[in-house]
Amino acid sequence: MTGSRLDLTRPQVLAFRRQAGALGERLPRGSRSLRQAAWAGLQDSMPRAALLSIHARVAGTEPATWEDPSLVQLWGPRYTVFVVAACDLPVFSLGTLPEDAKGRRRAEELAVRLHAHLDGGRMTYGEAGHALGVHPNMLRYAAATGTVLIRWEGARLPVVWTVPPPQLSAGEARLELARRYLHVYGPATPEAFRRWAGISVRSAASAFEALGTALTPVRTPVGGAWILSTDEAAFRAAADPGPAAPARLLPSGDPYFLLYAADRALLVPDEDRRGALWTSRVWPGGLLVGEEIAGTWRRAGPVITAQAWRPLSPAERDAVVEEAESLPLPGIEGKRITVRWDD
Repeated sequence: MTGSRLDLTRPQVLAFRRQAGALGERLPRGSRSLRQAAWAGLQDSMPRAALLSIHARVAGTEPATWEDPSLVQLWGPRYTVFVVAACDLPVFSLGTLPEDAKGRRRAEELAVRLHAHLDGGRMTYGEAGHALGVHPNMLRYAAATGTVLIRWEGARLPVVWTVPPPQLSAGEARLELARRYLHVYGPATPEAFRRWAGISVRSAASAFEALGTALTPVRTPVGGAWILSTDEAAFRAAADPGPAAPARLLPSGDPYFLLYAADRALLVPDEDRRGALWTSRVWPGGLLVGEEIAGTWRRAGPVITAQAWRPLSPAERDAVVEEAESLPLPGIEGKRITVRWDD
């Protein structure tokens, strides 16, 4: 990882992230687009957040799209609930497997015990945990072996089952996880990758070091970082990104703002606004209007409450309302989605 640094402006970085994150023109419906939308995984720790992240990126998203056969749900980075492409399960599970002997042994032993107890069946993680004599949350560690899948609908306990082990080494999976992270969240640092993935400082640093010449050093308004060398041309082209989507309602934990430390300041320069988006408790959704996060939103049933950080034009408000009315929200059949402005 050597060479002169490329200078990138804030508009270039954000335009690239919107492009890499498929937040411009929606992708056509289909499994290929679902995989692209979930290239760095879609956090689903708020019920159906992943569904709304898909909707922001893929045309024709329906309330049941998160259950598409091409997708799976697991405890992924930071042991939180993620939706990923089924073919990418090894990346988002083994990529987080601890490298230290104690952590790895705990994950593998739990996975073996869970597999033997379930014997091809399924049960709630509460039942499984108690049967194994461990707190149910401990089963999250077993997910890092790539052999545990879940189904969590939000209102009930997750259901767990096991699958055959992936045919990929943990080291290879971690490198690919780093590539995925750099493509969607870049420019990035090993520390940012560590926090996002929930891995050790050593594991994150080793992954960046192993990528070697596949990385290009850059300088952004918040400091030095790295990008994938294959993305350099796209970053340069982002200096003239073209028109952005009129509005997107990004759910809590969406990849576009699942950021930490200096990356938050790059996305939202105003410190007070950062406190409104990244709260100490459950994050609200982010209101993406054109090229900027322009406010937050929350939902209670079919009612969306939006809080704009600046005066929105009538056209911008109409775009937000139109986007809100298109949300594929499950459980509100027959009810019209309405937007209330908390100005």
